[in-house]
Amino acid sequence: MPEGYLAISIFAVCAMALPIVLLVAAKLVRPSAPASTKMEPYECGIPPVSDARGRYTVRFYIIAILFVIFDVETIFLFPWAVRFKQLGWFGVAEVAVFLAILIVGYIWAYKKGALEWV
Repeated sequence: MPEGYLAISIFAVCAMALPIVLLVAAKLVRPSAPASTKMEPYECGIPPVSDARGRYTVRFYIIAILFVIFDVETIFLFPWAVRFKQLGWFGVAEVAVFLAILIVGYIWAYKKGALEWV
């Protein structure tokens, strides 16, 4: 076996053995019979009233996605603000177009009713 593959082989064996060793060590250290309170859904002492797998409306996910989109879009303004003087009027025009597209998207989402909670 060439010398170059020896280090890779040792690393691969260690990478495969480490999770197994850690799982076995955790199995030996942890308690095998947990208390009944540990097996309850909540440790606060209050029994659950309803099923924990409640359904969310699709509107919740639409609002969340719109928030992420508009939030990430505004993060792109930070590099522009850092280089504002170097970019000059061309940079101002670029950001104006960027913000115009963002505002058009916001108005479109508002008119579609995506921002209403009802």
